[in-house]
Amino acid sequence: MPRVLLLTLTLLAGLAQAAPQTFSQSPLSLQTEQGTLHGSLLQPQSDQPLPVVLLIAGSGPTDRDGNNPDGHNDSLKRLAQALARHGIASLRYDKRGVAASRAATPDERDLSVERYVADAVAWGRLLKADPHFDRLILIGHSEGALIASLAAPEAGAAGLVALAGSSRPIDQVLREQLSYRLPPDLLAQSNRLLDSLLAGQQTSEVAEPLQVLFRPSVQPYLISLFRHDPSAAFARLRIPALIVQGSHDIQVGVADAQALHAAKPDAELLLVEGMNHVLRIVPPELRAQLASYDNPQLPLARLAVEGIAGFIQRIGATPASSNAQLGR
Repeated sequence: MPRVLLLTLTLLAGLAQAAPQTFSQSPLSLQTEQGTLHGSLLQPQSDQPLPVVLLIAGSGPTDRDGNNPDGHNDSLKRLAQALARHGIASLRYDKRGVAASRAATPDERDLSVERYVADAVAWGRLLKADPHFDRLILIGHSEGALIASLAAPEAGAAGLVALAGSSRPIDQVLREQLSYRLPPDLLAQSNRLLDSLLAGQQTSEVAEPLQVLFRPSVQPYLISLFRHDPSAAFARLRIPALIVQGSHDIQVGVADAQALHAAKPDAELLLVEGMNHVLRIVPPELRAQLASYDNPQLPLARLAVEGIAGFIQRIGATPASSNAQLGR
């Protein structure tokens, strides 16, 4: 268990007094053999090269801003804006098959983790070739943390932030989540489906209540996803890394953050008291949690933003610390 420390008043004061930034947003596109991907580049005004972050969204039809059909919370858009106020540029993008990038892969049968990784690598290389930027940092949210870990070496990233990322293979996470949400008969069916997908076998017969998770068209992606172990991918990183996890996250737990830290002990670990999966300080009650997934007006957790900005600003200056920090 890492030692728990509070951020010093000096560090908080220094971050709070950072000079306000003027920034601009412009569209950016990436041509791939399978189609064009679209994103938004946010750049603070500066005469000097800046660090640039590649923001990688989580699972499902989550767009560049962190939104999906079930919730509009602007988590990634708000994070990009907050980082810009700290002098950090960012590129967030619609994954292939999603929003403005839907035409790149309109059939979800053609999606895979490997393709998402290749896209992140290509975006990273595009940013690294831009003389306005002096270093590339990948920030992956939720499932995006796995994509970031797999893409970082090829993309030439100088650092990585795993933001609410699972430490376990996703089939294990699904088994746990479904164990207390499904009645016994559907739970048995879901476990059989997971066993088949883990073995690389697709199944056409899926009960209607399970279609949202296991519909035949999404099974190729799940097979590709189940091949990867997030902790193993994170452990292979040879660059500075930061793990950020909220104590009130109902999708990914503190135990996952601690397991990632155990896999890569030289990573920094930031535990944010009260923060949930969409980076807001919210009570643990389910009603408040769900409401926050569809409320873009809620402020981001201050300590998460300051911790990420401080990590990015320290890369290349001082060795990373492995101590955990706890606060709001």
